[in-house]
Amino acid sequence: MNRSFVWIVFSLYILFVVYITMFAWNYGASLGPDGPGGRHYNLIPIRSIYRIGVFSPDVIDPIKILIGNVLLFVPFGFFVPYLFKKLRSLWRVIVISILFSLSIELYQFSFTFRVADVDDLILNTAGAIIGYGCYQIFTFIQKRVHVFKV
Repeated sequence: MNRSFVWIVFSLYILFVVYITMFAWNYGASLGPDGPGGRHYNLIPIRSIYRIGVFSPDVIDPIKILIGNVLLFVPFGFFVPYLFKKLRSLWRVIVISILFSLSIELYQFSFTFRVADVDDLILNTAGAIIGYGCYQIFTFIQKRVHVFKV
């Protein structure tokens, strides 16, 4: 793959993540009937995942929230080891994804009316691990499949 193209796609992906997590409408926002209702956080693992699953009026909201948090970081887990040779181990990808997700959560708590949630870190990291698995499959195939240029 052309490295410049991959850098452009990665940069666009990061901008997308920033937009989604900091500016777009958020179902977890702390909003009352009159607008912003203050900052909230959850530091108890699996608590909001459980609450979303149990108390959602339909199945669509949990899918959007839970699966969306996982899928949001799948590209991160793929691009980081692809672009940075020193970050090609699973543990390094996990650490860097936790740090990236944590920075998002801290920003959301400090500067927006969204919920900072440890469960988002768990779901985002799970997504990065899936992305890392995709990267491993991609490199495995890339080493064994030779494409001839005509």
